[in-house]
Amino acid sequence: MLFNSYEFIFIFLPITLFGYFLISKKSITFSNAWLAAASFFFYGYWDIRFVPLLAGSILWNFLSGIVIDKAKNKKIILFIAIAINIALLCYFKYTDFFIKSINKIAHTDWNLLNIVLPLGISFWTFTQTAYLIDVYRGNTKPCSFVDYVLFVMIFPHLISGPIINHSEMIPQFNETERHKLNLDNFTQGLMFFLFGLFKKVVIADSLAPVVDEYFESAEFLSILGAWIGVFAYTFQLYFDFSGYSEMAVGLGKMLNIDFPINFDSPYKSKSPIEFWRRWHMTLGSWIRDYLYIPLGGNRKGQARKMLNLFIAMSISGFWHGAGFRYILWGMWHGVLLVINHTWKYFSKPRNLKFPKLLSSILTFACVMAGWTVFRGGVKRGLKIMSKMIDINSISNMAISANQIFIILMLIILAVIVFFMPNVIEIVNNRFKKNKKWILFAAIITDICIIFLSRNSVFLYFDF
Repeated sequence: MLFNSYEFIFIFLPITLFGYFLISKKSITFSNAWLAAASFFFYGYWDIRFVPLLAGSILWNFLSGIVIDKAKNKKIILFIAIAINIALLCYFKYTDFFIKSINKIAHTDWNLLNIVLPLGISFWTFTQTAYLIDVYRGNTKPCSFVDYVLFVMIFPHLISGPIINHSEMIPQFNETERHKLNLDNFTQGLMFFLFGLFKKVVIADSLAPVVDEYFESAEFLSILGAWIGVFAYTFQLYFDFSGYSEMAVGLGKMLNIDFPINFDSPYKSKSPIEFWRRWHMTLGSWIRDYLYIPLGGNRKGQARKMLNLFIAMSISGFWHGAGFRYILWGMWHGVLLVINHTWKYFSKPRNLKFPKLLSSILTFACVMAGWTVFRGGVKRGLKIMSKMIDINSISNMAISANQIFIILMLIILAVIVFFMPNVIEIVNNRFKKNKKWILFAAIITDICIIFLSRNSVFLYFDF
């Protein structure tokens, strides 16, 4: 079931909210169980075949957490528990990729298994692995089974994040006040949801055919066409994924649950370091806490710090998908972070500063280069980048009316992305329950309803 579908908005969501707050009047435990059951239905509506797999994963990790908490030799239990999680993820996500790679390298002809990827497996694997590590570290304690199921399953974050933390979420599930309908939270959550829905169905989905057309015709692009295609995907991915994340935050607000913010105007960043503090923020935190720091962080000297950064980002790239494009994308960002940290290391004592405008432009250009390979693959991505600097094609370049329209649309989106406050800032700082906002919400709703018929999936469903 998609957030941007009629059945979710007009059937599932009202029934789930009504049942949650009605049952909460009698029992917090039962209302949490209702929300967990609704989340199972939400997941199973997409593909019921994988509900037992998800249920088994939840039971395994819940019991593993209890054993780790009580065991004397916690490290062995932690290793086994995480190994099962990783094995499950690798089987579904990477088996066919490894077979393809072996066939290519060893010139074999093994048959692909054509394994269907369970929706959201990367996200619920990361969420539960972090929980086990936190139990091992003593940062959290096992909770009731109902609370744990809800922690993993709660539908706003289940498919594409944000990646949530056990110690931040579980206490919220059992606060009495959070189980009472709060009109302020509900209306604020509704605005988050509507903004996110608009970003997805009106903006991102309108860019999708442009991206498909230009990336599929990479070989024949002019310099202008290459830039249009790359800018279109850069904005499509941002509005699609940030739209989902804001819808998730909004749904949480309606339930009086605070989900972590996942985006903070990342394209305004002045460095790769800042970019990863603003883009997919919960993934950045996960990489830092559960990859970079366990690898040694910055505790073993500058050279080891750089190696740890590169390894962590490379693994992050592989997490995004089974393909060399994702590995290369992760390695690219690893290189960018290494260069950025090296510059800071040498420039700070010497009081050297990079011009802010140039820093912003270079950072955005590097991000776009990464997205080009991320979307197009290694061969096609590099071809498009070569077209972006093909000055010779200017003499034969013709601009169509359609391209003029797309360019104008991209300019408007650039103004929104680079110069306007983001949705979090708008809703948190400017939203008020008055007639102007009611009218605005009504207009946004009407526009979104018109575009809902597209019923397109979110880009991060593939990762």
